[in-house]
Amino acid sequence: MPDISVLRSFVPVKPGSHFPVQNLPYGIFKTGKDISPRAGTAIGDYILDLSLVTKYGLIKSLPSDKNVFLSDTLNEFMSLGKEIWHKVRIEIQNLLDAKNPLLRDNENLRNECLLPMNECVICMPVSIGDYTDFYSSKEHATNVGIMFRGKENALMPNWLHLPVAYHGRASSIILSGTDIIRPKGQTKADDAEMPSFGPTRLLDFELEMGFFIGKGNNLGEPIPVDKAEDHIFGMVLVNDWSARDIQKWEYVPLGPFLSKNFATSISPWIVTMEALEPFKTKRPEQNPEPLPYLLSKGDNAFDIKLDVTLKTEKSGEAVIISRSNFKNLYWDISQQLAHHTITGCNMRTGDLLASGTISGPSKDSYGSLLELTWRGTEPLKLPNGEERKFLLDGDTLSISGYCEGEGYIVGFGEVTGKILPSK
Repeated sequence: MPDISVLRSFVPVKPGSHFPVQNLPYGIFKTGKDISPRAGTAIGDYILDLSLVTKYGLIKSLPSDKNVFLSDTLNEFMSLGKEIWHKVRIEIQNLLDAKNPLLRDNENLRNECLLPMNECVICMPVSIGDYTDFYSSKEHATNVGIMFRGKENALMPNWLHLPVAYHGRASSIILSGTDIIRPKGQTKADDAEMPSFGPTRLLDFELEMGFFIGKGNNLGEPIPVDKAEDHIFGMVLVNDWSARDIQKWEYVPLGPFLSKNFATSISPWIVTMEALEPFKTKRPEQNPEPLPYLLSKGDNAFDIKLDVTLKTEKSGEAVIISRSNFKNLYWDISQQLAHHTITGCNMRTGDLLASGTISGPSKDSYGSLLELTWRGTEPLKLPNGEERKFLLDGDTLSISGYCEGEGYIVGFGEVTGKILPSK
């Protein structure tokens, strides 16, 4: 693999930017001049309009019959498969290379195709058909198990043998920046005889990441674990908002339902697996050894640093409340996809699979307030004197993620949401 750290673009990229030429994430955007959403890639503080550079013949690896980047979602491009993704990525990198005069020295073309990001509206990048949320952090599962079942029974008997998951609600997946309306539902206090109805009092975040399916599989044809990454287009940040009191009352016997279906936020830029390849690392050791269909190479984790910040309405200042890492996950994304399809379940382009809460080994790396405050018994103390057990109206919760290369960062931007009162 060539040394991508030496790549440089003629587009100015500030130090610490999440979007250097080594990244080139995909998204959908629109401008005030043209209300039609279309595909772009982020480079520094700009968006390269992929529909235009394709129209002008500057990207040649796509099928010639249609400009897939004119679509208002990335689904059509994602369905073309890994070989096309690779070729298009190389063409975009070459087009933006500091040594290539084609776009660099053509002022009119450059101004037409490179748009300031702050003058654009970023849209939902994918039409999501199905959504599955895993439960793949051993630390998180252990913490939650201790809280509700005690230390001796923290992990359920199946947890070390398969990636546990539930099917979520695709229709309520929302883009970063969308406000979160506090949900209402049934809850039951431990000392109450009957349940009551009202706004959740235990609103929480969940620090997660997710991956999008590019090319799907046919019904009845499982995806082997060693071929899983051929089907994964890229990754985003995910916040699986959770109403813990609703969840506690409803989850037996079939798991989360209303406690999760009101909102799941994602970041807008999809970072490709090729951009993440240099940051592959080993996942935690798995003991006992998984069954053969789940045996992966063991280096399918990614070193992605994850920060969570909380800004209250009173302080107006974002404070880091957790720092974790994607490599902490016990079950990797190849194992998740292989397990999901082992029955012959057919994945489709645009399906989203999320990791579950990503907690690390120390308290400051826990991925939810449920853990950070240990069910509210140890409130977070903020610098301005405020305390938080769970999220209050007016709070803004943000998650950012990035990989550190030599002299550059491959980042995801952030996923953020502000809590509004119940209606």
